[in-house]
Formats: sequence, C-alpha cells, structure tokens
Amino acid sequence: MTRLAIDIGGTFTDVVLEHEGRIQSHKLLTTPAAPEVAALEGSAWLVGECGLSLSDVQTVIHGTTLATNALIERRGAKTALVTTEGFRDVLEMAYEKRFEQYDTDLQLPEPLVPRELRFTLRERMTAEGLVLAAPDRAATLALAEQLKALKVEAVAIGFLHATVDPRHELQVRDWLAEVLDPKVTICLSSEVSPEIREYERFSTTVANAYVRPLMAHYLRRFDTRLRALGFDGQFMLMLSGGGLTTLDQAAKTPIRLVESGPAGGVALGARVARELSEDRLLAFDMGGTTAKICFLEEAVPATTRRFEVARAWRDIKGSGLPVRVPTTELVEIGAGGGSIARRDALGRLAVGPKSASSVPGPACYNLGGTMPTITDSNVVLGKLRPEGFAGGKLTLKPELALEAVMREVATPLGMSSADWAAAGVLEIGEEAMANAARVHAIEQGKDVTRYALMASGGAGPLHAVRIAEKLGISRVIIPTSAGVGSAVGFLSAPVAYEVARSLIMAMARLDLGHIAKLQAGMLEEATAVVRPALTPGEAITATWAAELRYAGQGHALRVALEAPLATAADLSALEARFVAQYLETYGTTLDGNPVEMVALSLICSGPSVQTEAADAVAEPHAAPVESLTAVFDPVSGTRVEAAVLQRRNLQPGAVHAGPALVTEAQTTTWVPGGWHLSLHALGHVILDRGVRQ
Repeated sequence: MTRLAIDIGGTFTDVVLEHEGRIQSHKLLTTPAAPEVAALEGSAWLVGECGLSLSDVQTVIHGTTLATNALIERRGAKTALVTTEGFRDVLEMAYEKRFEQYDTDLQLPEPLVPRELRFTLRERMTAEGLVLAAPDRAATLALAEQLKALKVEAVAIGFLHATVDPRHELQVRDWLAEVLDPKVTICLSSEVSPEIREYERFSTTVANAYVRPLMAHYLRRFDTRLRALGFDGQFMLMLSGGGLTTLDQAAKTPIRLVESGPAGGVALGARVARELSEDRLLAFDMGGTTAKICFLEEAVPATTRRFEVARAWRDIKGSGLPVRVPTTELVEIGAGGGSIARRDALGRLAVGPKSASSVPGPACYNLGGTMPTITDSNVVLGKLRPEGFAGGKLTLKPELALEAVMREVATPLGMSSADWAAAGVLEIGEEAMANAARVHAIEQGKDVTRYALMASGGAGPLHAVRIAEKLGISRVIIPTSAGVGSAVGFLSAPVAYEVARSLIMAMARLDLGHIAKLQAGMLEEATAVVRPALTPGEAITATWAAELRYAGQGHALRVALEAPLATAADLSALEARFVAQYLETYGTTLDGNPVEMVALSLICSGPSVQTEAADAVAEPHAAPVESLTAVFDPVSGTRVEAAVLQRRNLQPGAVHAGPALVTEAQTTTWVPGGWHLSLHALGHVILDRGVRQ
C-alpha cells in the first residue's frame, strides 16, 4: 500500500511517503496564509520524485495545528452560546477561583463568547431526566431572529443536564435551523461533550463551534485540491487521542484535532518503544515553534480526556480554555528552533515563547528575519552546517546568524564572544524544556531518571542529549526519519474513536439493564465512526473503561474493563479493582464509604500497525567519518574537533564516541563528549552516556 502523511507545523510542513515498505520524506517551509499550499506542493514533489503520482496513493493522513492556532489567536467564527436561563455566565465564572492566588496583576482568560453573544431560554430538566420546563417555540424563533440580525456564524447550545436527556437541545437546534442560514454552524453539548460539569462541557462545545467553520472549510478545500491533483483514495485525519478518523467526522468535531500534530510524535514513540522493548520512554518532539513531552509505559502513552488549550498566562494551569475530549497526556511549551532570544523587562536573557516561524524565519534563513533564534545559535556554535539544511532546500547564512546574536544578545549583555552568547541561548531554552519534563514527571508521579529519551522533530536530536543530562537520563534514541517524526507517527496510528457517557450512581444501585442500553448506544456511535474508515473485513476492537470515585469526592479514577459490564459479578469485580487502584494511587482506602460510578468510556479501533522485528545484533564496527568540524563546547570554553557522520552511510552495528555530528536530510544529531552512539538493526541511533569500551 502507498500512503502519504502530512504534518503542518508552525515553521515546517513535513511530507512522508510510504511505498513498498520504504519511507521517503520532504520538508518545506509552511505557508501560514494558506497552509495547504505548501502541503500540496510538497506532496506533489515527493510522489513525483519517487516516480509516482497522487493517483497511486491509497491513503493520505493529515495532522494540523490550525484549530489550536485559531483558538490561541482568537480568529474563529463569530459564535453565540444558548443556554439554560440563569446560566448565562458559566463561561465567565469558570471554576470560581484564581489560577494564581497571590498575583495582583492576574488577568483571567477571556471567554471565546462575549457576554453580549450569550443568550438563555427558559427550559429545565432535572439530573434524573425529568422535564421541569420545556423550551418554548415562539421564544426560540424570536432568539433565532436576533442571532440572524447579529450575523452570528456559529451557535453552541448547552443546557443543564443535557447529558442525561438531550431532547431539549435537539428541539432548540431544529427550531433555530428554521430561521438561521444553513451555513450557520450549530453544535450541541450532548453531541460534542456528553459528560457532566457544565463549565467544561460548555467550554468544549463553544470551542468546537468556534473553530468548526474554519476547519470544515479548510479540510474540504484540502480534500478538493487533492482530488484535483489526481488523488482518489481515503483522506484521514489524526486525532489528539492518537487515532485516525474520517474527513466527515473531523469536520464535525474539529476540537478533537487540537493536538493532532503532537499526537503523531507520541505514536512514533509507541512504535519505537515496541521495536526496542523499552518499558519506559519519554517522547520528546521539538520542531520550529514548540516542544512536546509525553511519558509512555509499556509502549502505551498516558492519555486524558481533560486538558487546556491556549494558555495565555505564563503557561500556568488554569489560564487556558478547558477542553474535554480524548487526547494524549503531554506538555507543550513555546520552545522550538525558531524561538526568539531576547532580553526581558529586567534586561535578562530570555528565549521564547515567541517564534520567528516560517515567516520571517530565523536570521540565518535569509528570508527577512533579523532576530536571533535557537536555530541561529546552533549555527553560530557550529552544530548546524550551512549546506544540506532541510534536505538541501535552504542554505543557511552563518554570517547573518552571527550578526543577529551579536546585535541582540552579546553586545547588550556586555559579552564580546558570540559563542558564549549563543551557548547561553541554548542553555536557557534547554533548561525550559528539561524543567517542563521535571514538572510533568512530578505531576504524574514518575521518576524521570528511569526513562529513555526518544527525540524527534527537526530540532529535537540537536538538543536531546543536553536535556537528558539535565534530567539524569543515560540513554537517548534518535529514531529513523526523526526529523519528520510526527508524520511518520501518523503512519503508525490505527483508526480509532473514543466516546464517553456520564453515569453518576452508587455501585450498589446500578441498573444493569440501563447499563446494557447505554453500552449498546456507545458501541453503535463509535462503530459508526470507525467502520467507514476500515477496509471490508477488518475487525474492530472495543476497549472499555469506567471512572469511579468514593461518594463525596470530586475526582475519579479510570479503571480498565476487560469486557462490557453485564452481570452483578462484573460490578463487584470492578469495585474491587477500583479499591486496589485507589490504594496504589493514594496509599489508603475509605473503608465503608460507598463507591460511585461517574462515567463509562469506550475506544473502538481498527487493526494496529504491525511492529517490525529487529534482526540479530550486528557486529560492532567503527562508523565512517565524512569530515571533521569545530563545535563550541561550553564545558571547556573552547571549540572542539567533532566528527561529521552521514546517517545514510551508517550500517547496523556502527559505533562512534562523541563529540560528533550525525547529519541527515531533515535533522542533525549532536553527540557531545562523554557519550557514544551505535546504530540499531532497525536504523535507530542509540546514544548512551559513557565511553564505549
């Protein structure tokens, strides 16, 4: 099968072609005004370079940050919220707490929907599904006329207790549709996020409505242009949770795409962990704009159904928009190759989060950018060679990087050495990334020193070893095609879709008949999304889980289920597993306190991508050295002689001690002194601390 993967990032667009078991890649600058332009140009060039055409491609898999950027930059549709009378200000009240208690200058994030576009209707349903007040048709039609006059482009409907019974939301949607233009998007909380907690549910529904017109238009336009170029296969989208979905489903709930690009890097980490039998892996993906970090256990990434997007206040939890959709549990920080070095208000050196992106780009790109970046600093230090950058599509200008670092960093800080100024830029950027990993490890209750670090992305391999040293990690893995790792990860992801339903009830009072009906509906919904994306005959795997808590608590634990709940014995076994998991997590149990079920979740997935088995370990032999180059070493304060190795010329078993640079089309790996590399049978570069004996 011939498949094409496209990852559009803030700086670069990566295109990867899988054909007859071989991977070919192409990296080019993103076109921000029309992201699909670079993607289509790169796709056409790559398939042509391989002697194919787009008509030979059976599947295109796409991941994009467009939805995320729209939320961050607040350039989505003009959106209104229609909710239950008395709940107009839920989006503004949020959690009713300050995310930074003692900061007197704190500014709470602005809701996506301003107060003048938030409306209420007199309707009410109890938590048990009893109708207290049905919505009025005349009042709804009058509201529709008001929305029409305001030229609203999207409407989010979120009623109290719609997770129990969505009939009021469905009825109001139908009435609004009678008046509003068919082009107006209408999203229901009972469809987008059918789970308890009004603020999170409303926020998720509003975010989906806010980005859906933009994303639906973009995805349809992308698909149309692909077809015009001869493509006649299946167009798939990467979801934040690590699975693939269809174009129609992605256009309907684009909020599930907000972390689709980073999810590709995590999918690559899962595959590499299986191939190398790494029980604990820290996936680190660093591109031109951001860096992402995710922990994997037994090749399974941590996942969540609650996260924040568009954090606007020092990257502090609580300062963003809560979104309740399945996603990989990762940390994303504004540190990439394009992160700009600057002086802060106190005159100190700071790096990021602002990025030079693809326009105007780092100074060394010679595309109009004049500010020094992490990429410029690597060029100054000798870690990035001018020729062959991005597969030869760009020739870097070291003199422009040197000028920018001296002008904006060295001279203002009273430094005469550009080397030390550039080293300072890297140290600050690398410490920010390492600290993000430390904090995330503490939040997850993990010992980061017990993990191997896998680095991907165009900039990841350059900084991986230094970050590993800061974290106390002694093994670093640079996978094959690391520079386009997220796109390669798309090819490893299965078709999958997750649904969840709230069900708050004491375990002793659960109605198995109701549970069976609920599970059947969930299975039908998830299967309807997954089945069209599979080829005839492919099996669907259903993975069930439940969220439970002790009565009176506000947070629940996710407990895996081996099969759907069907008998009283199943409920007893589930409660026992919850108690054991609670004890393991918190070190105690609340004996005598009733256990409640909070939610059921289901992941339906297609066949997993088969993992290649490693050949026998090759006999160690010296890696061929192409040339020697001088790289600044901040430990000695001088430039050291480093070997330059071409990755394409390395054979399994090749070994070499640092300092060394391993160059390839899409990235460069820095191996400092005190580390040695070896090439795995599957082509992965393994870096270990210490000199090989």
